[in-house]
Order: sequence, then C-alpha cells, then structure tokens
Amino acid sequence: MDTLANLALGFGVALSPFTLMLAVLGCVLGTIIGALPGLGPSNGVAILIPLAFTLGLDATSALVLMTSVYYGAMYGGRISSILLNIPGDEPALMTTLDGYPMAKQGRAGDALVLSGVASFAGGLLATIGLIIMAPLLARVAYLFGPAEYFALYLLAFCTLGGMASNNQAKSALAACIGLGIAMIGLDNTTGMPRFTYGNLHLMDGVDFLVAIVGLFAVAEVFFFIESHGKDSAIGVKLDKITIPIRDIGRSTVTMLRASLIGFVAGVLPGAGASLGSFLAYMGEKTVARDKDTFGTGNPKGIAAPEAGNNAAAGGALVPMLTLGVPGSGTTAVLLALLMTLNITPGPLLFTERPEVVWGLIASLLIANVVLLILNVPLVKIFVKVLMVPPWVLLPGVTMISFVGIYSLSGSYFDLLLMVGFGVLGYFLRKMDVPTVPIILGILLGNAMEDSLRRAMVISSGDWTFLFSSPIAIGLWIAAFAGFIAPIFLRPFLKKPQRITD
Repeated sequence: MDTLANLALGFGVALSPFTLMLAVLGCVLGTIIGALPGLGPSNGVAILIPLAFTLGLDATSALVLMTSVYYGAMYGGRISSILLNIPGDEPALMTTLDGYPMAKQGRAGDALVLSGVASFAGGLLATIGLIIMAPLLARVAYLFGPAEYFALYLLAFCTLGGMASNNQAKSALAACIGLGIAMIGLDNTTGMPRFTYGNLHLMDGVDFLVAIVGLFAVAEVFFFIESHGKDSAIGVKLDKITIPIRDIGRSTVTMLRASLIGFVAGVLPGAGASLGSFLAYMGEKTVARDKDTFGTGNPKGIAAPEAGNNAAAGGALVPMLTLGVPGSGTTAVLLALLMTLNITPGPLLFTERPEVVWGLIASLLIANVVLLILNVPLVKIFVKVLMVPPWVLLPGVTMISFVGIYSLSGSYFDLLLMVGFGVLGYFLRKMDVPTVPIILGILLGNAMEDSLRRAMVISSGDWTFLFSSPIAIGLWIAAFAGFIAPIFLRPFLKKPQRITD
C-alpha cells in the first residue's frame, strides 16, 4: 500500500503538463543523440545537463529531463547499429550482430520496430524492478557504516572503472587522477586549502559539471572534428515501416528473459548496460533451438540485447538512488546533477524527498510509452538524423555547453577550466585512458575520504576495522572480483567489425 501511495504521489508530479513536456522533449533529444554513432547516453546527458540550468529547472524537472534523455539514448543507439552496422553506443554493440544482417535482407523496418518493442519491454520491466527493489535496498543501506561505505566506493571504482578500458592499469591511473582532482579545495576536516596554489577560484574545489561537460561534451567535439567528415551516409536504405507481429510474438519470452538478466547486471555497481546486453545475447543464444542462425539476422538476436541493455539502464538507477553509487557511466553523470542540485542520493532520499524519487519513477514509466510511440511510427524521422553533417551539430553542442556552464556559475574561470578538461579528455582518450573513473573520483573522492577518516577515528587507527563486518568483507571481495573479471570478459565484448560489402 505504501508503494501504491508513493506511485500516486509520483504520477501527480509526472502528469503535470510541464513535466510531461520535459519527458517528451528528453525522449526526442535522447533518441536523436543515441542515433548518432559514438555519442551514447553518457555523452548525451553530459551535453544536455547545462540546458537544465539554462532553463532554470528545479530538481525534479531536471532529473526527469535527463533520465528521459538517458532512456531515449538507449533506444536510439539501435538505429545506427541496424542501418550502418556502427553502434550508436557501446551497449548497442551486440545489436549489430543480427540487426545489420537482417537489414541487408531487406527487413530494416522490421528490425527497427522489433528492437523498439524489445527496448520498451526491457525499460518497462526495469522500471517495475526499480519500484520493487529500490525501497528494499534503501532499508538495507541503513546497516552501512563508514567501513561499509568505504568498501562500497572502492567497489564502484573497481567495477565501473575496470569495465571502461582495455587496460586495468590505465583505469587505476584514471581513478587516481579523479581522486587527486577531488582533493582540490578546502579540506573538509581542517579547513586548510589543498592544491589551490593561491587561486581563489579553486577554494571551493572543482565543480562536478565543469569537469563532466569538459571531459565528455567538449572532448567529444574534438573527436568529432578529427574522426568525421562533413557528410554522413546511410548504409542500408529504409523504405517502409511494418509491424513484424510474428517476430514479436516469437521473441516475447526472449524479451522477458533478457530483461531479467539485464536488470540484474544493471543493479550491480559498474556492470552497466554493456554487460547486460552481452549476457542477454549470449544467454539467449545458449538456450535457443536455432542458435546456429544467430549472427545471420535472427530476430531473437535483436530482441535479446535491446531488452537487456535497456533493462540494465533502469537497473543502474537502483544503486544510484539508494546508495549514492552510480551503476554506470551515465548514472555517474546523473549523480553529479543531483549533487549540484543539493540532493544527496541514499536511503534518506526516499523519506526526505519522495516527490523527487517517485516523480522520477512515474516519469520513467511515461517515458517508456512515449518512446515506444516515437520509435515505431516516427522512426523514419530519427533515421534522417544520421544524414545531418557534423558541421551543423558541432556549433550547437559547443553553444549549449558554454551557455549552460556560464549560466550555472557566471564565472569565466569555469569556462576556461571546462575547455582545459576537454583538452585533457581528448588526450586521455587518444591514449585509451578511460574518463569514467576520473568522473567517479571527482564525485566520490570526498565522500570516500570522509568515510575512511571516520572509520579510523572510530577504530583509533586500526585499519582492520575496514574488514570488521560481513557486509564490508563481501564488498571487498566483490571489488577484487570486479577488477579482475573484465580481463576474462573483455575478449567477448570486442567491437564487431563493420561489414562493408
């Protein structure tokens, strides 16, 4: 009954005309961003966060807009995967295996509609899972002390950072860079300035959003200039849109099974949509009777990864809202948004700000319906986005970034710092050093340091206190396993080569 009452509260917030408009706007923008190869949900959300501050949105409205962009980008990633054999984002990698062959058979429309329905199923079931699991996990979070939170933050670094690069050492280096940036500013305990070098602008530390927009959006502009020409082209023509009722019916059980696998993968801190998509595809291929046809245009090979990655996207919101630990790179960006709005995710969020949590959940349910409506009959319109030349898109991306950051702080120093982070992000990505662990370090560094200090004060400096509870020991084991697991999983997650014939 409490859940139903909270949902009623959430729908009261989500069904207001302004919030509905924001959800639809976020779905449209997210789908467009997801359709553009290489951008993906994390970059898309980072690019558009300044828009929320430019519009002067409150916490609930800003979160609804950004999560709608998040879900929309997860939907949109399949468009270029199916038509170009180029994943719109990393979670859409597995969709290329059967999506592009199906498109080359003249069934591009069927593949896009089927993937849209599978995305809807995964997103809907994940949101239902979020309704059920988030309050339960929030209650468990009350058992966490400083030792458990320190181990939890370590788990986030080991798992989310470990999956972000082909080299664990580079992931560790990126995390250290992020933690070093987090130390800039006044010490929380002593009030002494650290690494400010007398610059008054750095006394308050480095703003999360300045770093995020620089590392993601501005760096992406540099990469777009370097790696793309003035024109883009459609690999497979999309002549007509039909509803493949037969394929949808045969893939119903596949969608349910893949959604469950994806949601579980998303709830695990750091696993994210990429692993959810991979596990859903491999799981379906294992149990399918026609496993030999996977990779040649099997509809189940489209339904499984699309349901899996969208379910994982919803599942990643669970640890972010209940524990304040991002489950994916995109939720790390959303966490920064919440912290900038003076909202602290965690178990108290459900009691202190229920309108934010349940308004978000209700908006996600609505956004899924909106995305299904948009992505089936209107998919031809989104396909046109692939033909927009970069020289039209780049000025808009740059303008939104600069105007949004300046409207937030009114400081020219932040604009220069954002450009500096953009240059840093560009060179780090050229060296294959992931940027997600840097963002994690900036976001969680101070909280991780505070947890460690409190643990040492409570235990009078006894470091074994960090392993003093079963929860803490379990998190330490999970962190170690999460750091080495990508070494064995990564060969299966390599990007498929683009088919040119």
